[in-house]
Amino acid sequence: MKFLLKFCLGFNLLSLVSVSAWAQDDDIYEYTSEFVWGINKNTNGGLIGGLIFRHSKLIDEDVFRTIGWELMNVKHPQEYRFNSFTGNSFIWAKEHYLYSIRFQYGRNWVIFKKAPQQGVQIDVNIAGGPTLGIEAPYYIEIQTGVSSREKVAFDPKKHGNSFNTIIGTGGLFQGLGESDLELGLNFKTGLSFEFGTFKSNVTGFEVGFQLEAFPRKIILVPFADNRSFYSSVFLTLFYGSRK
Repeated sequence: MKFLLKFCLGFNLLSLVSVSAWAQDDDIYEYTSEFVWGINKNTNGGLIGGLIFRHSKLIDEDVFRTIGWELMNVKHPQEYRFNSFTGNSFIWAKEHYLYSIRFQYGRNWVIFKKAPQQGVQIDVNIAGGPTLGIEAPYYIEIQTGVSSREKVAFDPKKHGNSFNTIIGTGGLFQGLGESDLELGLNFKTGLSFEFGTFKSNVTGFEVGFQLEAFPRKIILVPFADNRSFYSSVFLTLFYGSRK
């Protein structure tokens, strides 16, 4: 009888330890690849700075290799929007848009893991690479007569004193075919917080610091101080999947 009681007690303890170990292992979700996309807000952009895409692949314990692409609209800090007498808006004295297509290669370190359906995962991200800068002319619509209008690229020599004749901006993507291309470099570092409630989904945000440089000044607003080097603080809301 004592032997039977000891056997049952030992079996129950072994079962409890096994179940506990299995439950603990089940709380850790391992994955080897991840793809995320997001909407970026930064101090060099407008309401929405641009879009980001990033693919990560596990290369070591808690270390991922990342390949990313970003499409950003870089603005000058002295861009001011006005309304004309027609009710349309325009940016006074803006000469060019700057669209940055950034290619990035980097590393992602997981410094705090979360359970599959609770908690927060915290990562440190570092990436950099070449930038393709697209310098596109800014088109405005001007009043040329009582009932005639014309859409032209802003020229500081021609339109620098024509504030009252500007009644709006040009069409969407107008002048993109007249763009100049400029190669540059970019680098960023950030801290991401992931709150996904499902194993295969990724939801969270990233905050960080971005640097970008071109070999020459990009003239965005000719009557202001223009730069070849841009720095910004950013916030990215991202969503994606992992497996």
